[in-house]
Amino acid sequence: MKALLAIDMQKALINERYDLGDRVNNMELILKEFSKQSLPIFLIQHTSENKEDPFYINGSGAEIYPPFKKYGTEIIQKETPSAFYQTNLLEKCKAYNVDELVIIGLNTEFCCLFTAIAAYDREFKVAFLEDATATVNNGEVYEMQDLDIPDFIGTVLHWSGAIKVLDTEEYKEWSNN
Repeated sequence: MKALLAIDMQKALINERYDLGDRVNNMELILKEFSKQSLPIFLIQHTSENKEDPFYINGSGAEIYPPFKKYGTEIIQKETPSAFYQTNLLEKCKAYNVDELVIIGLNTEFCCLFTAIAAYDREFKVAFLEDATATVNNGEVYEMQDLDIPDFIGTVLHWSGAIKVLDTEEYKEWSNN
């Protein structure tokens, strides 16, 4: 069975401060598609015990982005970039008989990337939807002015040959076959 990992789609990252363009719309499109098919949707929520952290567990930044929360089958809290590390995600996947994971969310180069690799290491088939991941960072952060971070991460994962990298249109076509 296929499941969706919707990673860190939280108020701290999806807000008016960051222009994520159509990527948030693409995320919602995929959430709706999984919901329509009654497939499991794991909302991955980054949390912290540090009151100064934007993901402080009792702060508003840690909350799942309100328009997306209704799609969740389960909320899995994590404290590291990997949704598998010291969480019950693997057990939840087993309980739902999941063998294929589709990854969307934030930040592409951290939690989405780490989780995709961890899923592959746990022998899941993994599809990474490049245009349904986003980041609040830009090339300046990495001292590479014109770096398109989601495209770069998608290319690295694609070249690995281990993870299927698609955009939302390719995914719709691929998932219908």
